[in-house]
Amino acid sequence: MKVNKFMTIRVLLVLVIMVGFASCSKKSSSKGGSQATGWKINDKKGGFQYASKFKKQETGPGLVLVEGGTFTMGKVQDDPMHDWNNTPNQQHVQSFYMDETEVTNMMYMEYLDWLKRVFPPEEENYRNIYEGASPDTLVWRNRLGYNETMTNNYLRHPAYSEYPVVGVNWIQATEFSKWRTDRVNESVLEREGYLKKDAKVTDVKADATFSTETYVAAPSKTYGGSEEIVLKGQRNSKGKGKGGVKNAKGETQEPKNLYAQRSSGLILPEYRLPTEAEWEYAAAADVGQREYNIYKGQKKYPWSGSYTRAGKRQIKGDQLANFKQGKGDYGGIAGWSDDGADITNKVKSYAPNDFGLYDMAGNVAEWVADVYRPIVDDEANDFNYFRGNVYMKNKIGEDGKVELVTAETQLFDTLPNGKVVARNFPGQISQVPVDDNETYLRQNFDKSDHRNYRDGDKQSTRYFDFGSSEEGDGKLKDEQRMYDSPKHNVSTDSIGNMVRAYDKSSKRTTLVNDDVRVYKGGSWRDRAYWLDPAQRRYFPQDMATDYIGFRCAMSRVGPKSDFKKSARNKVRK
Repeated sequence: MKVNKFMTIRVLLVLVIMVGFASCSKKSSSKGGSQATGWKINDKKGGFQYASKFKKQETGPGLVLVEGGTFTMGKVQDDPMHDWNNTPNQQHVQSFYMDETEVTNMMYMEYLDWLKRVFPPEEENYRNIYEGASPDTLVWRNRLGYNETMTNNYLRHPAYSEYPVVGVNWIQATEFSKWRTDRVNESVLEREGYLKKDAKVTDVKADATFSTETYVAAPSKTYGGSEEIVLKGQRNSKGKGKGGVKNAKGETQEPKNLYAQRSSGLILPEYRLPTEAEWEYAAAADVGQREYNIYKGQKKYPWSGSYTRAGKRQIKGDQLANFKQGKGDYGGIAGWSDDGADITNKVKSYAPNDFGLYDMAGNVAEWVADVYRPIVDDEANDFNYFRGNVYMKNKIGEDGKVELVTAETQLFDTLPNGKVVARNFPGQISQVPVDDNETYLRQNFDKSDHRNYRDGDKQSTRYFDFGSSEEGDGKLKDEQRMYDSPKHNVSTDSIGNMVRAYDKSSKRTTLVNDDVRVYKGGSWRDRAYWLDPAQRRYFPQDMATDYIGFRCAMSRVGPKSDFKKSARNKVRK
């Protein structure tokens, strides 16, 4: 069969033209043309501006990426305490970041130093801020033990600088996390040229501080509204801005994107306490047991195996965590120490787990974000499980703008033990509970405080009268409350003296309420049983001990992982 050469040439020409058009189309779209409108994105003359060059979330100081996944939460191998509060259930956790180590004394001292410089304790308005944030060093005292050396030195002496901070209650740990968020984002924006260089040290004061949420919602009010510090337009290394753009009349217009925004991709999510599910997932590090898409076997500890001693040849026999070996044995005999520590130990003294996290067993137990309940309600949720949501929103003033906290409007809480702590700081945005504007006809939440959802709330009691006008636990009598916990109270009399009302009732049946928080992991005071990541205990959020510390976490935005994985977990670039 003869082939028409002319027709063949025509077909080839058509194909060449089609390829040419396709490449032109590719080039036009690569120049920033919108797939929705065809308009140019990030045009200097105006229009839609977007961080099109964003690649991935920056890893904050001290953090390690923990790739999320599915795991069995609560898989303990024994339960001699008979709590039955960790029944195995399947959960899925999104990827997140977690501190490589526990928060150390040096890290916390940096926080205290900042508070003391910015909010001088000698000034009446701020006298409770520094004291309220300071760890309780008296937690080391024991009625029949001599521990005054730790009481006087553990927090501040450089010999303990890299040891985990203790004596910090849950509220203080949460406030440290908020402070850390602001300081890290402040540093990032200074580095990127949106804030005056070194202002965080030379210009900061009580009425001129940086708050991440304030910068996002009202950037011109940050640092007390100083335009010398909060720069209009990004500055380069030489201190020069982007400059304006001339319009058709030759007039110079102010540059777009004067301030960094969430859409800029620069501002990091908040540092926070990890949820119980996140902490347990990160501590178990089952990724080391993965075979294809399943976990091969179970791990009793954050490392493989059923023993607390190393099996590797180089360190064979060494203890893998800092814990109590037995009655009266916190670190072995002199000259042959079992774990190298009698109290806490320097962070990174033991090998990390398969996620690269240190001391997820032993050293100190750690606060997590959750309110304690005897069950994990996996029937209600099996994705990013967390009990403790209290939804708030920015307070809007009469002028229609966000309202900032001042020295006069700053709020303090008096805890049941009499300690006074700051609830907010000058320069932050005032917060109020969400109301009907946010909850009306919603299916996913219907009020601000969901700490006792499906367990311990009024609707869960047998005394609940559906459809009645009574609302809140305050309407219930003591004997009708779901959790009959003590009700301590602190108030002030007419002349300002503190009045402590201790609940001396002998009819209380539990310590569980909405103000007790979960803490995870074993400590230097605990036996090996508590090193199991699934074990869970609780403690009042306003009290501290010499064996509970904490570490921070941060949510991951964007993809689950930085690399696409194959079935055999080979990295594909």
